[in-house]
Amino acid sequence: MLNKNLYFLLFLICASSPAQTVRKYSNEFMNIGVDAAALGMANAMTASTNDVNSGYWNPAGLIHLEDHQMSLMHANYFANIAKYDYIAYANTIDDESAWGISLIRFGVDDILNTTELIDSQGNIDYNRISLFSTADYGITFSYARKLQVPGFQYGINAKIIRRVIGDFASSWGFGFDAGLQFEKNDWQFGLMLRDITTTYNVWSIDEAEYKKISDAIPGQNQELPESTEITAPKAQLGLSKKFIVRYDYSILAAANINMQFAKTNDIISTDFVSIDPALGFEFGYTDLVFLRAGVGNFQNIQQIDNTEKVGFQPNIGLGFKYKGIQIDYALTNLGNQSAALYSNIFSVKVDLGLFRN
Repeated sequence: MLNKNLYFLLFLICASSPAQTVRKYSNEFMNIGVDAAALGMANAMTASTNDVNSGYWNPAGLIHLEDHQMSLMHANYFANIAKYDYIAYANTIDDESAWGISLIRFGVDDILNTTELIDSQGNIDYNRISLFSTADYGITFSYARKLQVPGFQYGINAKIIRRVIGDFASSWGFGFDAGLQFEKNDWQFGLMLRDITTTYNVWSIDEAEYKKISDAIPGQNQELPESTEITAPKAQLGLSKKFIVRYDYSILAAANINMQFAKTNDIISTDFVSIDPALGFEFGYTDLVFLRAGVGNFQNIQQIDNTEKVGFQPNIGLGFKYKGIQIDYALTNLGNQSAALYSNIFSVKVDLGLFRN
């Protein structure tokens, strides 16, 4: 058990340790997604997003706000080991522009620190065990504005990243996103460029704390990791359309093409770009009750016998909206079709104009 905790600590240090190169998987907590309604549709939101959560999916969508809104979300991951929380606020500036701010936290709390379990005499002292937390924070400031060309709007994000691994290491990062939406004949198109300038993280490592684990595994962790890492840009193209059926019923269909400019396990992968499609649907009744479904995260998964199969992540969701208060639920990875674990996700969205006198 003690070795397990120590190995987990080493894993956290190594997995989060920066290198002075562009990383395929850097600041990945910022790619999980927000809002149970969106997650129920497999994150296919680039074109259709139009509320407070647009600051995450495509800041251009903030232009559709009519009043100020607030959103909250909580989810547990990895069999409830990790906690994921999100809060956002957005408001209009005038008829042509809007702004928003959001905070994401992804963390594992109360990890056993056994680096001082054995004293200098070789004695085991359980009183020397302490607890620490590792957490990632992302603060996003968003701005959206209509363009002079009818149907077009754009948005930009400025992001501040803070990552903490107990007393062992911490980092600050900064980056930008840019988004565009276009509407014509009830069709919606969207483009989201994440980390468009690359997001740059600078790490500070406590050498005294790091030295305590440098010899925990012979030959491992002998040198301090480098102090910087760079998050490569990503692009997302989206298309959506809402169909009205006999006045009371609606169907929103949305699709995304998610691109990373590196070779990954995505279903379409080259040395230049890797592509992962996503498809989502929302069935609504009188803008009161919603049923959602989506499929995405198509990956080539290597099996034990070295063969490959295509894994995918099916999601479903429910929503209820009444007088400006919307409560949503999503169940991700229905049927364990992908390598990811399933998660239950809840979110609340509130039109704060309801509380005005």
